[in-house]
Amino acid sequence: MEIKVDEKQIEAKTLSTFATVASTLGYSDLHGKIIAVLMVEEKPIALEEVAKKTGYSRPMISLSLDLLEVFGVVKKIKKTADRKLYVQLQGDLLECLRKAIMVRIQNSIADSMQEFEESRKALQSFKGPRKKKAMNTLTVLEKQIKRLDKYVFELSKIELPEKNNHKGA
Repeated sequence: MEIKVDEKQIEAKTLSTFATVASTLGYSDLHGKIIAVLMVEEKPIALEEVAKKTGYSRPMISLSLDLLEVFGVVKKIKKTADRKLYVQLQGDLLECLRKAIMVRIQNSIADSMQEFEESRKALQSFKGPRKKKAMNTLTVLEKQIKRLDKYVFELSKIELPEKNNHKGA
């Protein structure tokens, strides 16, 4: 039995596949689909059209676009004499993804260091072998977080490969 697949189903599957890659970088499935649609369009596209192509509601698209705009991935555009809101990719996608990843990692490291400091202060009032074990745990893990921080700093200095036009590639 042969299953018939149309172009719309193939396009939806392709968007979902790209969204899976984007989700490994910390974006939601919806963010990945929005980015994919905008990459393919290469020109400003109406919010309603993005909703239609992704299968999500306009309010969900609008909310997701707000976050993508904060990260510098997309730009919202209002056209004169047109009530529609348009959106397009802004800048280099890899650079935007790199920034977003770095911000997430740096925030996580800062949060961990803050938690370690609070735990260290709380342990000051304790005595005995359990305190020593807990302090040792803090010290070992703090060293590893600091090591990660240095590694992330070095990674942030690596230049991205040149941007290639994806058409025909």
